[in-house]
Amino acid sequence: MAPGGVAHGTRRIPTSRIGGFVALTKPRIIELLLITTVPTMVMAQGGWPRTSLVLITLLGGTLAAGGANAINMVVDRDIDKLMPRTQGRPLVTGLLGPREAMVFAIALEVLAFAVLWAWANLLSAILALSATLFYVFVYTLWLKRTSTQNIVIGGAAGAVPVLVGWAAVQNNVAWAPVVLFVVMFLWTPPHFWALAIRYADDYRAADVPMLPAVASLQVTVRKMVLYTSLMVVSTLVMWPVGHLGLIYGIPAIALGALFLWGTIDLGTNPTAPRAMRVFGYSITYVTLLFAALTVDVLVRRPG
Repeated sequence: MAPGGVAHGTRRIPTSRIGGFVALTKPRIIELLLITTVPTMVMAQGGWPRTSLVLITLLGGTLAAGGANAINMVVDRDIDKLMPRTQGRPLVTGLLGPREAMVFAIALEVLAFAVLWAWANLLSAILALSATLFYVFVYTLWLKRTSTQNIVIGGAAGAVPVLVGWAAVQNNVAWAPVVLFVVMFLWTPPHFWALAIRYADDYRAADVPMLPAVASLQVTVRKMVLYTSLMVVSTLVMWPVGHLGLIYGIPAIALGALFLWGTIDLGTNPTAPRAMRVFGYSITYVTLLFAALTVDVLVRRPG
């Protein structure tokens, strides 16, 4: 399963080594990734999948995402110490060392691949590993520090869980999960840029070219509106492609309209609190959208 490029707000600083290893995995990000996995598995099955397969896929996805996030922390420890939001991370405080963190991360990735290959299928394991490699090499090592397109392109890694979930059930990749991949790919920039508006000074201090740190708020919001609009369109494309009904379609329209209104309103009232409200709603949005998809499938096509 793919890691996300998402970074959340300040969290409790770990004080024990166990807490430090848990913090390396960025568990709050993993929660968001898993929200998209189970609904996609339900769609792939046309009902509720085998519960053991769901648990295996979630376990493999959690391990893969956790390992990728840990590698990200190892690579970014130099800039993490420059940003107040990330100065409590275990590699910055010295709670853990980079070598042991990397060994931990690689072990998680190996275990993730083995779990998915042994108890799901090889395709889901390969997709999860490819997402990790993309996140580490394309986003973390290349784009994050060099391009304002970092989260746009790198965010593709965070859209892969839908492909992993579908592949775990069907052992293939079809149009429905591809459209869901596009939805999550387009969702990532407005979601992340809303948070980055709040922490733009942090990114400037670390010389990381996140869009809100190097462009005006007007330019940032304009691009947020563009990506949000395209995302809403893609959720509507999902309606016929996924053979879904009104239980999905009506929430998709209503939730998308609220998301779009929120980004437009941010442009007319450009403040950090409003940006954080858009960020918070973006999480609610994806949660409710995938919940509606799940209910639609289960009600109309019970397994």
